[in-house]
Amino acid sequence: MKKVTFLYQRRDPLTKLDMELGRKLGLQDPVIVQSMYIFKQPGIGGEVTPHQDATFLNTSPLGKVMGFWIALEDATIQNGCLWFIPGSHKDGISRQMVRTPEGTYPRTQFRGSERNYEDNQFVAVPVKKGSLVLICGEVVHKSALNTSEKSRHAYTFHIMDSRGTHWSEENWLQPTQELPFPSLYTQT
Repeated sequence: MKKVTFLYQRRDPLTKLDMELGRKLGLQDPVIVQSMYIFKQPGIGGEVTPHQDATFLNTSPLGKVMGFWIALEDATIQNGCLWFIPGSHKDGISRQMVRTPEGTYPRTQFRGSERNYEDNQFVAVPVKKGSLVLICGEVVHKSALNTSEKSRHAYTFHIMDSRGTHWSEENWLQPTQELPFPSLYTQT
């Protein structure tokens, strides 16, 4: 089996953002554009179909979005761990979710079409509680149904290195003056 090289084992408290990791990754001015708490319930936690985060969080140049996925419980094949297509970050994105004009519904639509992927292209990435999985915005990933008796909690946030990067005005998520994207780094 091919070694997956995008894992980083997190050992410090989950309440602290690892600014040192951001700096080691070469992030100059990272901002947090989105965060989610994910709870896959035992036996009923749903599937997340194959996707690329850059489809929903688009930047120019492409590739300036990264997901930080933190396992709050062990993530196993049975309870719906992440699966990745190695090397898929090199193929670009094939669609983008964009806002529709004010007053129209639905408020978003897709431009382009999703590619089809074969199950045998994916590699499972089970991780222990406390692990941090870094996800390039263009890598294709998914998670399966939770078929176990155990839950799978995870916290994820997406960052964009805002230095030299343009956040698309067509993205569904937009910063405002009242709620700008906060910096990953502590302001002094």
